[in-house]
Amino acid sequence: MATTNTDGHGAPPGDDPSRRDFIHIAATAAAIGGVAAVAWPLIDQMNPSDDTLALSSIEFDLTKVTEGQQVVVKWRSQPVFVRYRTAKEINEAVADDHKELRDPATDASRHKPGKAQWLIVVGVCTHLGCVPNFGGGDYGGWFCPCHGSQYDTSGRIRKGPAPKNLAVPDYAFLTDTKVKIG
Repeated sequence: MATTNTDGHGAPPGDDPSRRDFIHIAATAAAIGGVAAVAWPLIDQMNPSDDTLALSSIEFDLTKVTEGQQVVVKWRSQPVFVRYRTAKEINEAVADDHKELRDPATDASRHKPGKAQWLIVVGVCTHLGCVPNFGGGDYGGWFCPCHGSQYDTSGRIRKGPAPKNLAVPDYAFLTDTKVKIG
């Protein structure tokens, strides 16, 4: 004959289902808390250090660059070309917007609106990471002497083995004379 509880459900005496559920919930919560306490320091140590975060952006004074000149600044251990383009360079870049390009991009997509004279690109060839020189090649822009990649005055790849245009980093004009890269 089966023993029955006073509540008539047939559970053995002293076996309260609500107490069992509470014990399971409490044990699960304690286990999750323990895992979080161990995991948090491991995850937190993967964040970049303060000195690395300080290098993640730079500010540059544009008054140091005259029309037709380029300045190279270092950002994230890479050269960045800050070029004050002439009207002729801008016109040549805009005229080539509809040419067949390996990595299609308009000149307007490569600079901030209303700031066509300022072209800011990462100065690393997209072929093997060399640093191209300005003024060489057939398109008046940058020429990579290592493998012959040629970029136009908008930093778009036009000839050679490079697959992509010179990268445009994230940047914003803080004032008319100051830009923040990164």
